[in-house]
Order: sequence, then structure tokens, then C-alpha cells
Amino acid sequence: PGTDLEVTGIDLLKSQNSRLHHTDAYHTESLVVRRGQAFQLQLSFSRELKAADKLALYFGIGKRPMKIRWTLISLNPRQEQDLSGWQISIIKNSGKECLLSVISSPRATVGRYILNVKTGTNIYKPKNNAVYLLFNPWCEADVVFLADEAQRKEYVLNDTGYIYVGSAYNIYGRPWNFGQFEEFVLDACMYLLDKSKLKLSNRTDPVFVSRAMSALVNANDDRGVLMGNWSGNYSNGTSPTVWIGSVSILQKYYKTKKPVCYGQCWVFSGVLTTVMRCLGIPSRCVTNFSSAHDTEENLRVDIYLNELGEKLNSMSLDSIWNFHVWNDVWMKRTDLPAGFDGWQAIDSTPQEQSQGIFQCGPCPLKAIRDGDVYLPFDTKFLYAEVNADKVYWVVKKVNGRDKYIRISTETQGIGMNISTKAVGQNKREDITAQYKYPEGSREEREAMQKAASFIRPSGMIPRARFASTVPMGDMASEPRVLHEAISKTGLQLEITNKEALYPGNPLELAITVKTATPGSWTINLAGSCQLQSYTGKVEASLGYVKETIKLEGKSEMQVPLKIAADEYMKILASVEDEVFILITAIAEVQGTDEKLTKETTMSFEYPPITVQMPETAKLNKEFSCAFIFKNKLNVPLDNCKLLVEGLGIFKKSVFDEGHVKPGRIIKSEIICTPTRLGEKKIIAKLISTQIKGISAEKAITITE
Repeated sequence: PGTDLEVTGIDLLKSQNSRLHHTDAYHTESLVVRRGQAFQLQLSFSRELKAADKLALYFGIGKRPMKIRWTLISLNPRQEQDLSGWQISIIKNSGKECLLSVISSPRATVGRYILNVKTGTNIYKPKNNAVYLLFNPWCEADVVFLADEAQRKEYVLNDTGYIYVGSAYNIYGRPWNFGQFEEFVLDACMYLLDKSKLKLSNRTDPVFVSRAMSALVNANDDRGVLMGNWSGNYSNGTSPTVWIGSVSILQKYYKTKKPVCYGQCWVFSGVLTTVMRCLGIPSRCVTNFSSAHDTEENLRVDIYLNELGEKLNSMSLDSIWNFHVWNDVWMKRTDLPAGFDGWQAIDSTPQEQSQGIFQCGPCPLKAIRDGDVYLPFDTKFLYAEVNADKVYWVVKKVNGRDKYIRISTETQGIGMNISTKAVGQNKREDITAQYKYPEGSREEREAMQKAASFIRPSGMIPRARFASTVPMGDMASEPRVLHEAISKTGLQLEITNKEALYPGNPLELAITVKTATPGSWTINLAGSCQLQSYTGKVEASLGYVKETIKLEGKSEMQVPLKIAADEYMKILASVEDEVFILITAIAEVQGTDEKLTKETTMSFEYPPITVQMPETAKLNKEFSCAFIFKNKLNVPLDNCKLLVEGLGIFKKSVFDEGHVKPGRIIKSEIICTPTRLGEKKIIAKLISTQIKGISAEKAITITE
């Protein structure tokens, strides 16, 4: 009996394995490896391992691991390859030590496995016996394989980045900490996998996993991670503009198992990128500027203006968001015909139900580009977000009833400057060409016709909430592909700002009207300035101009539109969201049926935060980091808070700065001790009652 072989210890060789598997950054005691790639472990025995000894390693996943379901993998180094596609071999057997190599199947279920070792009738349960198995973009046989090393570094391993926001002509990057390697983030992702109720056999496939995670990052059906809120009232949670990264959101969710309040689209996208990268699926945040949120999938968004050119909120069922952020994930689509591998769009912002729950994607970018809107998943919805047309209507009172007059149709204003962070660089990459063919090209027209044949065609009837009041008679139904009429006058409108748009200063705007053809033209111009949130909701109307101007031949005239600071500062302080300046102009040429609309969205400009710290620092050695802000505005900033975070350097901290008068300088300092090597980033954000979004970042290199 004394000769029974017993395991006395096991070494999972964590540092060596995790380096080779690109998992050494995960903040966990357990071994984290990627599927389809060899990892080694060392067994210690009570005596030397002999040829006749029975030895098996068991990797079990789920509540009741079973061999028949491939949820219990039993590996015997002396048997031929296991049917599960896993492999094991003895590399070195000397004395009481035995070095083994295990290769999991590149199609293995992703998740948390429990390891036990069986020798004869003895079962050895190691103390820390959890092994996390992730998707492997480095393995050619894995469906998430990504060939380019620079792309893998960006889309899988980079734990910081930017999410692009603003408006189509005024784009800026908001720094975001993804933090997929931070403490409890991997555990939170495993909890989400278990909560997804995906069959373990479907957890092998990134199509199922990414779709399930697009549902679980929002709280709508399943008490997922984030509760969406666009109401403007965030008093019983955190305002969406306050977050600077995903880490505190996922940590809080994992601790409380309750949805975290509150998110808007960039927060949902930032968290979904973290979850995807953490599980090993290459992922990026994607921003679509002038994004159509079209509730009918009819490829048209109706915008209603009053006679002053002011946009009317209450009329439209559909809307155009200044920007909307979703995600792309990289994978082969074995469920689709050939040709749809590569980037797939997924979206966790709860907008529309898909198969009964709020989830969206994965949808191949190629299907969106080519108009193959019948392919799964949610291609029609995504196609409309980047390709709808804008139809402008003016609502006039005629004999006490509303009359809707169509002014213009814009075919190129939606789905612009689609943006993501460039690979290996801190700048924006424009990926519009991956989503759509050039406007007006033959391919674009063919894609549009193909898509339109699967999406209900709609006549040119305004879809207002009060549609019954619309006189139907004089509105003929028109075909979907509209041809712009040739202009008699060459009428053009341009909207500019003459001074920087600092809060507290008057907004100095101008509308330029141009004509280009011989003749004398009389033009009725109406132009308005409003504040709107990023979802296109008007928060306030600030002022308008209404003029009749005369132009001769090829000429132009500039009409100023000036808004005093008092007109808008109260509103800035009363809304909790960041707001944009919307300028809309309508021009009608008398004696012709020429009408034109033009709208532009602008962002306020802010003084900067300066981050002062050394360019390099030593591991585990203190250094100091200072954040300096001077209020260069003419108005005081109330309830100022400075939020700072540096992954691998210090945890998120908040400084209360109180009331900052014009001209005052605030300086906050933090003493940090870096715990990880390489280039690290520090992010700072200043929020106040009046201003929601001043951010800054600085990189530092940590050396040994």
C-alpha cells in the first residue's frame, strides 16, 4: 500500500505560462491561459512516476462537468489524443518531478475550469485550482485569430484608449481606461458568462458570446451591468459624463451584483470593449457621427422645424444623435456564407429589442457596406444608423391647422466620419470606408438598392406623432432613391463662429448666404440657435434671426446671429448632460420653389488641465503627479471635482475643488507608486455644475 502514487504538489508555472500567453497583466492569483496554445505544469509525486502508473488530469467547467458534454476534459499522457481536441504530453520525468505540457482545443469552451489530478484511486485537489481559459487571437486555429501583432496589441492588450465624441465637424477623443486586467474585472466577466445562460457548448463561439455580452452590459432584461439613463436627472446614481473608465463600474457590479447607475452610449461601449478584450476577443469602440435612430427601419429620419428654423422635439418619432458609440469585434463567421469574416458590429446601448431582448449584433461590416441587410444579426438596424436620409419639414400654421411643407432631402448627412482609435497611435482613424462605399459611387447605389429591396419602402409622408392632422392628398409617394433637383440660383448656406465658443462669452455666430448664377434673387432667411444634448434632444432655444436679403449674380452676404451669455449660462448649469450648440438655417428663394436647409452642431471650448509629472519612473518607487487648472472663463465654476486614475499606478481618486472663480488656479497632487512596467497613462477629468467634460491625459514609462 505504501507504494501508491500520490501527488504531493503542483506548480502551474504561472509567470512562465502567462508571459507566453500574453496574460501576465491580469490581476489574479489563478492561472490565465488562452485556448489552442501549450502551457506547462509541474507535478511533484510521492515517488517516481513509472510506466504502469495511472495518471489523469481533469479540467472541469460548469456546475456538473460531464465527459459526454465535453465539460469534463480527462487527459492521460499515455493515451492517444483525446477526442475533445485537447492534448497532453510528458516533457520531462526525473526523480519525483514530472513536467507536463497541455494544449487545450482551439474550439474549447471559454471560462473558469477546475483542475484535479487523479493517480490510481487518489484525487489531488490543488489549493488554487482554478484555470481561466480565454479566446486566443494569437492562435491560427482559433476563430478570433488576428494576424497582425500591432493590432493584437491594440485591440486585445491595450487597457487605455479614446472614445470619440462631439459632432461630425468637431470631433474630440475622450480618454477612457478599459482596465481589462484590473482586480475583479476577469471575475466580473466570468460572472457575466455564467449569467448569460449560454449553453457551455455555445461558449466556444465568439458570435454567441459577443451577442450575449451586448445584452448583459445593459441592465434592461437581465439585471446586467449598466442602467441607461437619458433623462437628465442622475441624482440617485453617477451621471454618465462623470465616468473615466470601465474599472470602477465592473468592480462595483461584481461586488453588488446589481446594475450600476448610469450609462449612456460611450459608457456602454467602453464597458463592452473591456469585457471583450478581457475574454480575448479583439474589440474596438466605434463612433458614428450623425447617427440615425430610426424606429421604423425605413431609412428615413424626419426633422421638423418651425418657421424660425427651430427644431421641434415633440414631433419626431425618430432622431439623429450627434454621435453614437458601439463596438466592432473581430472573428470568423462560420455561421454565414463565405466572405463575412473580420470586423462585426455589436452594440450594448439599449435602443431596440432584437429577438425580444435589448441586444445588437454581431453584424458583419461587409454586410452593412454591401447592403446585405438580411444577414444576422440586426443588419437592418445598423444599416439604417449609417445610411438613412434626412428629410426636413417646416410646420406652418394655415387656417389654424398645421401644414407640413417638405423643404429638402439630404442623402449624405448621416453616418459620417466613423471613428476609432488608430492602432499603436494616440490619434483617430477614420473607418467610414469599412462601413460604406463612397457617397455617390456605383457600389454605394447598388448597395442602397439591395438594402432598400429588403426594407419596407416608405412614401414621402411625414411620420409625426400627430400624423392624422396631415393633409394626405398633396403628398405623392415617391421612390426611395431621390435625385437632387438642379439649382437655378446655386444657393448655398454656410454656418460659422467668429469667436471661440467659451462658456460665459457671447456666442458670435454667422450664417453666410451665397448665390452663384446671374439674376437678382430675393431670399427669405430664418436661422436659429438652440442647445441640444448628444441624442438630438433640444434643451433650449436661445435666439433666432429672420431676414429678407437681396443678392445679385455670384455674391454672398453674412448675417450675424449673436447670443448673449445670460441667454444660455443658466441652462448650462441646470442640465446634467454635456450640451452642444445647434444652428439651423432655412433659405427660400422668392419666385422659385428653391428651398435649402443647413444645420451645424458646435461644441463649447474649455481651458485645459495640465498634468505635471516625470516622463519615466521606477517600478515600486514613489513619484509625484500634479494636476493644474486655471479658470480662464469669465464665469465661476461651481462644485468642481477633479477625477484622476492611472492604471498600474494609482486607483481612481476624486478631489473636491469647490467654487473656482474666474482667474483662479487649482493644483492637486498625488503621490504614486507604479506597480507595473511599460507605458502607462494617467487620466484627469474636471466636472462642475456648468461644465461636464474637460479631460486630459499624460503617458509615463515605468522601468525596472
